[in-house]
Amino acid sequence: MAKEYDLLIIGGGPGGLAAAIYGGRAKLNTLVINKGAVGGLATTTREIVNYPGYVNVTGPDLMKDFKAHAESFGVEFLKDEVVEVDFSQEEKSIRTKKKKEFQAKAVIIACGSEPRLLDIPGERRLRGSGVAYCATCDAECFEGEDVVVIGSGDQAIEEGMYVTKYAKKVTVIVLHDEGILDCNKVSAEKALAHKKMEFIWNSTVEEVIGDEEVDGVKIKNIKTGDSKTIACKGIFFWVGMVPSTKFINNAGINTDQRGYILTNEMMETSVDGVYAVGDNRVKYLRQIVSAAGDGATAAVAAERYIDEVKEFNDNISNSEKTVLLVFFDPKLAESLEFLSMMERVNGTLNSKFNVVKIDVSMKKNLFKKYGVTTVPAIVAIERGNVFERVDPALDESALLKKLECI
Repeated sequence: MAKEYDLLIIGGGPGGLAAAIYGGRAKLNTLVINKGAVGGLATTTREIVNYPGYVNVTGPDLMKDFKAHAESFGVEFLKDEVVEVDFSQEEKSIRTKKKKEFQAKAVIIACGSEPRLLDIPGERRLRGSGVAYCATCDAECFEGEDVVVIGSGDQAIEEGMYVTKYAKKVTVIVLHDEGILDCNKVSAEKALAHKKMEFIWNSTVEEVIGDEEVDGVKIKNIKTGDSKTIACKGIFFWVGMVPSTKFINNAGINTDQRGYILTNEMMETSVDGVYAVGDNRVKYLRQIVSAAGDGATAAVAAERYIDEVKEFNDNISNSEKTVLLVFFDPKLAESLEFLSMMERVNGTLNSKFNVVKIDVSMKKNLFKKYGVTTVPAIVAIERGNVFERVDPALDESALLKKLECI
C-alpha cells in the first residue's frame, strides 16, 4: 500500500527545504524525498555572503539550519530517487528507485538542476579521473597540481577561486574578449587580481586529453583558429546547468524547450495540485534566496489548494442538496450586498440549497476551476457537476423566482 501524505516535496535543496518549513508549520503531513545530500547544490558552496541574516556562512551549514528548521515542524525526510509519477488523478502517485510508493494531495517539484555536459572527446570517459564538476567534492584531489576551469559565470569563477586553495595554478578558459567575464563584478575583480589564477581569452575547449586520467586539455582560439594543448591534472566544467526533470516527461507538465518547468506567480504548474520551485523552473534568478522564496510561495499555495479540494469534497461533491457556489470579493460592497440577498432568498426557500460562499481573494483554485471571471457569481452544482449558472444581475424578486425553478 502506498503511504499517504498531505504534501510531498521532490528534492531537498533550498527551495524544497523552504517549502517543507512552510508545509510543516501549516500542519501538513509533509515528506521530502531527496536522492543526494540534503541541500542540493548549495552544499557544494563553501562561502555564501549574500543570504539575508548570514554575513558569511558555508553552504552545508546553511542547509543544515534549513533542514533542522523543517524537522522542528515534524517534516519527514527520505533518501531515495523519484523515478515515476502519475499526476492524472486528484491523489498524486509517486514511485521511487527503491520501489517505494507514495500518494499525496499536493506535490512540489524541487529537484533542481545539474551541470551541463559539453560532450567533447574525453569528457565522459575521464569523468571522475580528472574531469570534475564540483569544487567542494574534488578540489582537494588536485593539491599542488595545475587545474583548468571551463566557464566564466558566477559558479565557474567562485568555485575556481575555491580550487586555488589546493591547486598550484588555475587556468580559466573564457569564450569572451580579454577582461570580460559573465560573473558578478565583485567576483570578477577578485579573480582577475588573484595570483594563482590565469585567463585564456577568446577560447573554447576541444578535447580532454589522457588515457586513464587527465593529462591536459586541447583548446582553440575562436578568433585565430589556432589550437594548443595545456598540461593539467584536473579540469572543472562550469558551463551552465540543465534541469533534473526527466522523470516528469510524461506527467503532463508544461516545460520550455530546455526542460525547465513553466509556472505562474503561485508556482503552479499546468497540473492542478503540482507546483515547481527553484532551479528546475523557468525564472530570472537562480539563487538560494530566490529558491527559498519559491518554496514558501508554493507551500502556501499548496495548503490552500488542499483546503479547497477538501471543501469541494465535503461540501460540494458529497452534498445531498443542490449546491450554490456564491463567488464574492469581500473588498467589493456590491459583492457583500449580493451575498446578503442570496442568504435571504435561500432562507425564504427554507434553505433549499447548500450555499457555499467562495471568497475569491482566498480560494483562487475554485474560482479558476469553475471558469468564473467576474464577481459576484452563482454556479449551481449537483453531484459535483455544474448544471446551471445563475445571472447575478437579477434583483431579489427575480432571483427568488429563478431559484424556485431549480
